[in-house]
Amino acid sequence: MADEKSPGRSARRSFLALGGALGCSWLLGQQPEVPPLVDQVPPLLDHILLGASELREGVELVERQTGVRPAAGGVHPGRGTRNALLSLGPRRYLEVIAPDPDQQGGSPLAARLKQLRQPALVGWAAHRSDLETFAGKLKTAGIAAAGPTPGTRKRPDGTVLNWKTVNLEDDLGGLLPFFIEWGRDTRHPSDDAPSGCTLLRFELLGPDPAGVARMASRMGLEVPVAESPRRGLRAVLEGPRGSLSVTS
Repeated sequence: MADEKSPGRSARRSFLALGGALGCSWLLGQQPEVPPLVDQVPPLLDHILLGASELREGVELVERQTGVRPAAGGVHPGRGTRNALLSLGPRRYLEVIAPDPDQQGGSPLAARLKQLRQPALVGWAAHRSDLETFAGKLKTAGIAAAGPTPGTRKRPDGTVLNWKTVNLEDDLGGLLPFFIEWGRDTRHPSDDAPSGCTLLRFELLGPDPAGVARMASRMGLEVPVAESPRRGLRAVLEGPRGSLSVTS
């Protein structure tokens, strides 16, 4: 299923891999082998979510460490959140996401963000251009997921962005992404968000890296997995002022 490409910075190859050539094996009901090496940034990564209890706190952390300030992106109606964005290169960006004080109620994510004591990674998205077909393949493979579900956000300039998402029922405690397909008439957020930063590394952490690798490869994902006592995400960004390392 690794049939989508995204440009990114090459890095050392040092972690357990999810085989790109094996991405379709799950469609055949086979258990894929886990090859030994992979680049340190997933090819299909669309964006990573840096959560904060207050948007200003997350924005200032990124600016202080990297030298680039994320720009206001807009609000998510009905979900109780708002964001600020930073480009990480073509079709790849960082989303700083926090509760929207002007919305009452909201989603489980908004409630989670309010509890954060400091900014932390709260998820990531992988891009698709065939989400309806992909959702059908997940169902055929016995992988429970919800969607495609439409989403929308109004930017400060009034432009409306549209997308569809598929969310896994079991994302291994936040390790696996949700999948997103942007609307045909929607400009990808990375195109005009503040630039100057690069994503050096994005990896999954957990006590069973081989098991995580097998599960992710069933969905055509190539992503580094490192052994760790606890599950989580880790990202390293580099900007003109320095680097920022964040975890979940």
